[in-house]
Amino acid sequence: MQEEKPKQLLHLVFGGELSDISSVQFKDLEGLDIVGIFPDYASALAAWRSKAQQTVDNATMRYFIVHMHRLLDPQK
Repeated sequence: MQEEKPKQLLHLVFGGELSDISSVQFKDLEGLDIVGIFPDYASALAAWRSKAQQTVDNATMRYFIVHMHRLLDPQK
């Protein structure tokens, strides 16, 4: 009997410096920090927290978690 693997729920963590803290408009798209793609929300959240903590002194720097699994299968 084959063991079932947990379902992959892919999440992208990325960030960059915003041109204005009241919007999500980046200063430099080429300078975006792509942290990585993670197989579940828990590991994405850990990566997001780590990056957010590293940039806590820069008020215009923001990191985001994108639920890629929702984009890949929008019917669910």
